[in-house]
Amino acid sequence: QGRLVESGGGLAQPGGSLTLSCATAGISRDVYAMGWFRQAPGKDREGVAHFIRDGATWYSDSVKGRFTISRGDAKNTAVLQMTKLTPDDTAIYYCAVDLTPRAQMPLPPLVDYWGKGTHVTVSS
Repeated sequence: QGRLVESGGGLAQPGGSLTLSCATAGISRDVYAMGWFRQAPGKDREGVAHFIRDGATWYSDSVKGRFTISRGDAKNTAVLQMTKLTPDDTAIYYCAVDLTPRAQMPLPPLVDYWGKGTHVTVSS
């Protein structure tokens, strides 16, 4: 059974930075999209950033210009560098992987694999 292995996150002060990493384990099929969603208390899960197989990236308007997603050094790994953090970025961040060829990461019901989630808290 495949799974996603997440690391990073934690506590940061407003204006600070954090880095999240994600790697696949035991997934033999090609990965077509990889990225992160987040879910704050009482809110729906929302897309944060992702890249697709051809290298194109997507960012939500709320993180554009502050977060950067990139491929890791190993195959099927991803890194999310988060800068200029604000309290509104506080949430559980979930790594996501899609194995179906699409133009972008699908909505949550269609995502193939989810990580267990990493807490990110931005507070002074």
